[in-house]
Amino acid sequence: MDPIREHRKLMTRRHFFGQTAVSIGAAALSSMLPLQAQEPTRKGGLPGIPHFAPKAKRAIYLFMAGAPAQMDLLDYKPEMAKHYDEDLPESIRKGQRLTTMTSGQKRFPVAPSIYPFQQYDNGGDGAWVSDLLPYTAKMVKDIAIVRSMHTEAINHDPAITYITTGNERPGKPSLGAWLSYGLGSENENLPSFIVMTPSWTGRRSAQALYHRLWGAGFLPSEMQGALLRSEGDPVLFLSNPEGVTPTARKKMLDALVKLNEQHYEQIGDPETQARIAQYEMAFRMQSSVPELMDISDEPDHVFELYGPDSRKPGTFAYSCILARRMAEKGVRFVQMFHRGWDQHGNLTGDLPKQCKDIDQPSWALVEDLKQRGMLEDTLVLWGGEFGRTIYCQGALSRENYGRDHHPRCFSIWAAGGGIQGGVVYGETDDYSYNVVKDPVHIRDLNATILNQLGIDHKRLTYRYQGLDHRLTGVEAPARVVQEILA
Repeated sequence: MDPIREHRKLMTRRHFFGQTAVSIGAAALSSMLPLQAQEPTRKGGLPGIPHFAPKAKRAIYLFMAGAPAQMDLLDYKPEMAKHYDEDLPESIRKGQRLTTMTSGQKRFPVAPSIYPFQQYDNGGDGAWVSDLLPYTAKMVKDIAIVRSMHTEAINHDPAITYITTGNERPGKPSLGAWLSYGLGSENENLPSFIVMTPSWTGRRSAQALYHRLWGAGFLPSEMQGALLRSEGDPVLFLSNPEGVTPTARKKMLDALVKLNEQHYEQIGDPETQARIAQYEMAFRMQSSVPELMDISDEPDHVFELYGPDSRKPGTFAYSCILARRMAEKGVRFVQMFHRGWDQHGNLTGDLPKQCKDIDQPSWALVEDLKQRGMLEDTLVLWGGEFGRTIYCQGALSRENYGRDHHPRCFSIWAAGGGIQGGVVYGETDDYSYNVVKDPVHIRDLNATILNQLGIDHKRLTYRYQGLDHRLTGVEAPARVVQEILA
């Protein structure tokens, strides 16, 4: 028996309102109290969660939308230099399906990476990192590099939907929504799940990002991610319209709460309660978001740490500073989608720009958290939705090439939040085409993220349409990758 579900069945609507209805005015009053006078307890979440002592209180996911080329960045394949322009052996391809973008090619010529790699001391056997990522190379003792990630999805939208929601088909809750649902928030004045989509300097015709990637699916809608825009007002419609005072706004929202409560009495739709919660949060955010977004109080050494773009609103570096500020304020999950990694052609023209966007700021974020004593309980992840092919898409030369989508293997890194630094886990074949040791499916990655936040992925479920759903699904097993944990 699920005690939470049984309790909800037995609770009358009037008793529910008597216990939980909170006016906008009361919420606004409490939000103005000094922080030390407020109870430092979690807001929302489910009873009994976390299931066990968490290693991380929060997570920051740096998502490279478009799929970085692993063999040009973190998966060193020196043998490929000997096979330049040779056809990819069928013994390596093994009949793998191709995208429509290369399926018509007469040849699949091998394109070795033109970028030098160096081996860096990680306290173990060493970590090979491309010269495109000099700052990432500086933190190999702090990160775990996983080179054996894999997925089934071969096109961008299904692949990003899969890794962010656990299913290729739209409609399921995102990772951040699950965390909000299970763990609640540590700050009642900010959403527990915030999303940013910073600017990029590589390929301009980047893949679209859909709101379902941070959506709530069938969970209550207040669990969805709050998107902060990189230009203009950070949140649409958050500011009062011209001529509307805060007092008038509060009265209007109070009236809306009463109307929604009456509507819930009549209909019983849980989304009515979600609307009430969202109105309350929006009111609080009118003061909390401007304070969050104003980074003018950051000292000069912080901007120097994050690099020359860190003072430019909307950049990846600027967004990384915001992510650290959000972590300090108790935001449970921050996800940044950096677009432009889809290098089907002109890889050597676009990839260096993308790496310059993210390399120093990603390192700086980890370093900043470490200096503030926050890295140990903040999980930081970096990676995309799949990998790229060793064979060239389009014209091949010694100076330039393109790469197609490749789901069979790709590389990510993780730091903090109970991750063992200095680890290099998993291996691929000489062509960076197939995983040959220690495979890690994207289900395993999500199970590991939940684990570090104190959640057993098998026990965080939500009943919808007669089924108990979970982030990692039930169609295939998922495991926590213990080998990269401290």
